[in-house]
Amino acid sequence: MSDTPTQDSPLPDALRISAPAPLIDIGANLTHDSFAADLDATLERARQANVAALIVTGADRDGSLRAHELSERHDGLYATAGLHPHHAADWDPAMETTMRELHQQPRVVAVGECGLDFHRDFSSRADQQRAFEAQLALAAESGLPLFLHEREAGERMLEILREWRDHLSDAVVHCFTGERDTLYGYLDLDLHIGQTGWLSDERRGHHLREFVRDIPSERLMVETDCPYLLPRNLPAKIKGRRHEPALLPWIVKELAHWRGESETEVAQSTTRTARRFFRLEGTGE
Repeated sequence: MSDTPTQDSPLPDALRISAPAPLIDIGANLTHDSFAADLDATLERARQANVAALIVTGADRDGSLRAHELSERHDGLYATAGLHPHHAADWDPAMETTMRELHQQPRVVAVGECGLDFHRDFSSRADQQRAFEAQLALAAESGLPLFLHEREAGERMLEILREWRDHLSDAVVHCFTGERDTLYGYLDLDLHIGQTGWLSDERRGHHLREFVRDIPSERLMVETDCPYLLPRNLPAKIKGRRHEPALLPWIVKELAHWRGESETEVAQSTTRTARRFFRLEGTGE
């Protein structure tokens, strides 16, 4: 999505704000190497920012195993388990077995990150579709919601999801960056939508501002996708440009502005939706 940060980046005081209501970051890549040296401090900054829970993204075999390990080690952390379309060529019976086992673990709350990425085509489109449909089958089998990735593949994604929709529970298109018609297609399938700092990027996210208010509040969730997609509405620079969960309130601030809502409304509704979607009610998070 953006240049990968390479070093630790403690937050300047100007960026340390607290959300007006508890937040859930539905997409945090905390297994990324940039968090290895200061994960505990990162999580503490998130708590100070009123980020009450985080869903740690699993995007390949090792990352999914590490995400699950982190979720078991830290209160307030949960995990997804899946294979990103960039790595789709790696899908094989052993991978399927590992994912099926992970999906049975209590702290794993979604299948994914999985989907289609026709922007970079790091795996062939045939391999992407094969791995995607295999994971749709796992989602249907487990009953878990889906954590979806789509970039420049909306038409094909919608075709596949229409065929599978009756067999699936919930699904969220995380970090949605597509066009209005694609958004409406996902909403017509009763899918959820994740929004990131992309919305604040005047170079490429400005089109989202025109229709982000069209997303029903009960379908909208927020995420950092950290360490990527550092918001561009920050009033101070971060050494190393590493994004982290403590910056989620800045995404809420931007989202509230373009939806014509208060930050409190956005915080409360997105958290309520995330708790229901990932089945976190009663966890105390």
